[in-house]
Amino acid sequence: MKTSALENLDHLETILKYRFRDHALLSQAMTHRSWAHEQVSPRAQKDARNLHNEALEFLGDSVLGLIVADYLFKANPRASEGELSRMKHRLVSAPTLAKASAQLHLGEFLRFGRGEEKSGGRRKHALLADVFEAVTGAIFIDGGLEAARNFVNYALGEDLRTADPVAAAAADPKTMLQERLQATHQPAPQYTVVETLGPPHKRMFHVELKWNGGMSRGEGQTIKAAEAAAAQAALKQMEGEEV
Repeated sequence: MKTSALENLDHLETILKYRFRDHALLSQAMTHRSWAHEQVSPRAQKDARNLHNEALEFLGDSVLGLIVADYLFKANPRASEGELSRMKHRLVSAPTLAKASAQLHLGEFLRFGRGEEKSGGRRKHALLADVFEAVTGAIFIDGGLEAARNFVNYALGEDLRTADPVAAAAADPKTMLQERLQATHQPAPQYTVVETLGPPHKRMFHVELKWNGGMSRGEGQTIKAAEAAAAQAALKQMEGEEV
């Protein structure tokens, strides 16, 4: 769908399983800043923030965090704070939200500016995750916390129900490494970006990780991903030494 997709808000509401009292909130949630800034003059750029979804994204991030934390606390009464934190981190991460957003086809309804449209904005994971948060924020304003909770439970249902402390820990190698070193009273690991390759739109980061008596490397399209890869390599080294 093109930018005219917002003309069919009724269909979008059917997908979301929520009916808005204020359709302007849904329209704002589905509008990227690139579209808003193309619609106003340079002098009116400040007012453009009321036309795009970044403020709703900010609100939705906090609302989503509360709903997920509450769900995990009730579903895992024996879990430790660290286990709950790891599960929450995984559930509210960009990959999880982007997947949920794609399943709801939210990218098809987003309004983008011409440049963002040409660069494939509808398929970018970061933008898909952002619009999921914006929709959560819009539903919260329109219908309150219970309405937002119902949406999150519906949209993240399978991920919420299958959330597991062990799987969450395996998906977070940096935390696993940190806890492993702490358990033997070793200093915290040190991550350093040693090389950045590629053009601005396709960066590849190389990170070096050092800990007490060891060193590993990792690479990724973000610094965070490269650090995680380095931590995973460090854990494999440690497991090999114990054999």
